[in-house]
Amino acid sequence: MVEIKNCDLNLCDTITCGQLFRFFKLDDNTYDVVIKDRVINVSMNNDTLIIKSSNEDNLENIVLNYFDFDHDYNIIRDKIINIDNDLKDIVNSSKGLRMLRQDPLEMVISYIVSANNKVERIQKSINLLCERYGKKIEYNNKIYYLFPDIETLNTLTVENLRDLKIGFRDKYVYGAIKKIYNKEIDLNYINELNSEDAIKYLMQIKGIGYKVASCILLFGYNRFDVFPVDTWAIKQMCNIYDIKPTQKEVIKFAKEKYKDLSAIVLQYMFHTLRNK
Repeated sequence: MVEIKNCDLNLCDTITCGQLFRFFKLDDNTYDVVIKDRVINVSMNNDTLIIKSSNEDNLENIVLNYFDFDHDYNIIRDKIINIDNDLKDIVNSSKGLRMLRQDPLEMVISYIVSANNKVERIQKSINLLCERYGKKIEYNNKIYYLFPDIETLNTLTVENLRDLKIGFRDKYVYGAIKKIYNKEIDLNYINELNSEDAIKYLMQIKGIGYKVASCILLFGYNRFDVFPVDTWAIKQMCNIYDIKPTQKEVIKFAKEKYKDLSAIVLQYMFHTLRNK
């Protein structure tokens, strides 16, 4: 078990805000979360984060990285308010919300599945993929499954993927798997690219548009300078600012105004509206 004290973390908001598809709330109000190579159980006692796991190896470092504890979110919040004081209420209502550092391969597949899809269906499809093809983990008297590695995914056919109820996205997921397995797309190489180039690189995969690529960079690579804009984001931004209601104009405005914190601002906006 690991305890991390004095945490700037709202665990419930961070786990349930929509960035994470594979979590399970237990009867004791703790959460089991399936990450790359293990299951972790997380809970809060006042401002102390308590972590248990199916694999205790290097657990503290893994959790510190997963919950992005090398970023000081107090500084981030102050910077956003300094950029635009009218965002103060949105920022303050999102205190403790952190961006998770998730596995890039899982994010690529998950966010292709997410396109024009409902959260419950995304969760069901991803969990079914893991149940059928992922490594089995017994923990907390329950059975969980890790996300399949690329070698296992490469053995799947379009028909296998279609059985996961992901609809028209099956061929896109299949194509993404092939490109990643064959190194046409190198997920490690993305670390060497700036975010705009990384978005273009990911969009070489059919089924990945600007928003999906931005989500992959935010949740898989901790890139805060992206802006995963959709119709909701366009409407929200235009309600706050006098800008044209187009994807291009909203992205341009956000990046000029919020710069390397664009994604955090958007997540705070979404979180606040969702809670209302």
